Amino acid sequence: MTFTISRRTFLAAAALAPVTTRLAMAADAPLRIGYSMCLTGLFAQAAPSQVNAYELWKDQVNATGGLDIGGGQRRQVEFVSYDDQSNPANAVRIYEKLITQDKVDLLAAPWSTPIHLALAPVLARHKFPMVGNTAASVKLREVKPGYIWFPTAVIPDKVGEELAAFMAKENVKTAAVFANVLPLAQEIKTYLLPALEKHGIKLVANEDFPPDIKDMTTLISGANQSSPDAFIVLSYPSDTFLFATQARQLNVKAPFVLSLIGPTIQAYQQAFGTGANNIVTVGHWSPNQSKWPKAKPFYDAYLARYKEAPDALDSVLSFMSMEILEQAVATAGLDREKLRETIASATFDTINGPVKFDGVQNSMTPTSFLQIQDGSLELVWPEQIKTKDFRPKTGW
Repeated sequence: MTFTISRRTFLAAAALAPVTTRLAMAADAPLRIGYSMCLTGLFAQAAPSQVNAYELWKDQVNATGGLDIGGGQRRQVEFVSYDDQSNPANAVRIYEKLITQDKVDLLAAPWSTPIHLALAPVLARHKFPMVGNTAASVKLREVKPGYIWFPTAVIPDKVGEELAAFMAKENVKTAAVFANVLPLAQEIKTYLLPALEKHGIKLVANEDFPPDIKDMTTLISGANQSSPDAFIVLSYPSDTFLFATQARQLNVKAPFVLSLIGPTIQAYQQAFGTGANNIVTVGHWSPNQSKWPKAKPFYDAYLARYKEAPDALDSVLSFMSMEILEQAVATAGLDREKLRETIASATFDTINGPVKFDGVQNSMTPTSFLQIQDGSLELVWPEQIKTKDFRPKTGW
């Protein structure tokens, strides 16, 4: 049998061929996710916890065939990232570039509250949804719901009230409070001090310190003279390490010791060994919480890859944010408005249990506290999710 192709049919087919080829190439091309990170600057010490979680998520997704786009096609994931030098203005420029020049398919979050807040108007202007992670501030509630969400349960007013209630339950009668002058620490202190008073806990020291502090001996020695039941150190990683070093040297004997950011990093336990035992910190995840079936597999995978445990705060929040994005894309595809609607309304299954957003906030994960117990991070507050009872600190 002989087929005759008309000139019109041939030209139509020829015109269609490049379009078909472009679509096929687009379907095969890696899906690009952009973000900035504080690889240098004031917050550089925090970056590995977040970047490691991102890379683990990416490799796990790619091992399954790629990211599910709208319940059908799968595409391999690659990251496009830049160093924001811990500077919000730099991050704004980077995300503008990611959206308008690099034309990434999706966005992942940077590190720190100031940078998240600086990005909210950029995301709204470009109508580009992004699931945040390492941001914690009452100012998050001031962000107009739309294109950014925050899965953290470390919101300062709730942290202040819950910490005071927790301390009261553990019979703390007197406390010394030291706070970094950076925003998160100051916000928590603003809500903690009246909560301590409400619970009948007497303040024996209330001191602020700069982010680049090199010596805390005067602060610690002064408070130690009053033998407080609790030292509450609202610190960032570098000063968390400094406090532990000098508290050990000065033989601090308070049974309740909290440092804000840092004890969840594996390097903290490596640095202080048994001296890290029974330190309390903020965090709402433990691999030992059996109610969250994804928690232990995440811990095991992270440990196997990086030869250290994940940061129970930043690594977990970072991985959660990518789980939420992954599940939303599987439902909505890459259409940004459909993606926004899905993130705003759906319930997501994460390593920290179910997450659902009310406005910009996670409405399901309770504000919680962790304690290092014999090398393991255990949830010790609140009662409904705790994995172990609180243990008084007895030495360094």
